[in-house]
Amino acid sequence: MDHFYRSILMIVVALGSARPTHAVANEQGNWKPHHVQQFTAQGDQTRKLPAKFQIVTELWKRSVAVPYIVYMPEKDRLALLVSCDYPQPPHRPFLLFSDDHGATWTEPKLANPNIASLGKGLAYLGDGRLMFTAGTRGHFSDDYGQTWPRSSDKPGFPSGVRAAEWDPPFVDRNRQTGKVTRIISTAYRNNNQAFMRSSTDMGKTWGSNIDVPQWHGYNEIALVRATNGDIVAACRTEMAEKFSGQIDHYEGLGVSISKDNGQSWSDVEMLYEYGRHHPSMVVLPNGAILMTHVVRRGYPNDAEGFQQFGVEAVVSHDHGASWDMARRYILHKWSANRKDRRAWWASSQGTSTLLLPDGHLLTAFGTGYRSPGEAGKAFAPRDVGLIQWRVDSRL
Repeated sequence: MDHFYRSILMIVVALGSARPTHAVANEQGNWKPHHVQQFTAQGDQTRKLPAKFQIVTELWKRSVAVPYIVYMPEKDRLALLVSCDYPQPPHRPFLLFSDDHGATWTEPKLANPNIASLGKGLAYLGDGRLMFTAGTRGHFSDDYGQTWPRSSDKPGFPSGVRAAEWDPPFVDRNRQTGKVTRIISTAYRNNNQAFMRSSTDMGKTWGSNIDVPQWHGYNEIALVRATNGDIVAACRTEMAEKFSGQIDHYEGLGVSISKDNGQSWSDVEMLYEYGRHHPSMVVLPNGAILMTHVVRRGYPNDAEGFQQFGVEAVVSHDHGASWDMARRYILHKWSANRKDRRAWWASSQGTSTLLLPDGHLLTAFGTGYRSPGEAGKAFAPRDVGLIQWRVDSRL
């Protein structure tokens, strides 16, 4: 076991009987019984795996969007970044914290009143340091997310060219010491070109934007390092021409791999042509890579004719080169409650998955399941759900 991960395990064990007092430790908490479905190798049957489920924001009377979740081992604490309140006033980033692995959560806390933009890409850098992006600036905390007093610019974009970030930055660490050696941030421009940029000073300054030729026609890019040293990129596609005029639910998902530490990349291998994207990846203890993603198109309508949406997961056993599509997981699925052009309000948006010390996976996702059924209603409330689960132990 690497020195860094052995140290983390010792910290977690030591803190097991000394939880902070700002949140109540409660094994059951707000969890409800749930099950995850896994397709069999034949692809036409599913088995049920026990899980736990909650809608964290179910009692909130507001719109809550795009969750990002991280684990802070020194305190055995979770931090959850969400963005609230839109379209008016603008999105604002809030944080919630859990000291019982997601069973209960603190009240939402505004990160910084001066930030009036969607908060994206929460990442943990170690020693109480976190970062996320809002607009074109990175925002930083040195006290486990309690305050966010610092920010810095990221590289500018050509005048008149719209660009955006979405996924958490890739935090590259020395495998022996755990020290952060590099942070890679991905973004995309409105000419359908995804690019990357890196920082070697904990996000204070950033190098030049580097267009990746193989990422032309792709936008949101999530990164993870496989156990063989490769960097795996999960890439959301731009919409295929045959879907022109449709909403962005018709964008798809593919994978690109770098075998030289990010210097060059393979062509994107497509997993889904449309309807599935917003990926999040985590490396499992056995070296497999698990990817969660949303499902916005691809399910049949339910028995009453309503569209269905969901969150799924798929596993790679060869460092991202191939994916076990036949035995994918359905983590959660739900229906819209209207059939007009705004049925998409109920859709999923965003997944964020991490591995807990006890081996459970924790997947946060966005959902519009409370979309109002009646026409003419104001924009629907949105929510953040959470699933605690495990992959099939027989794999």
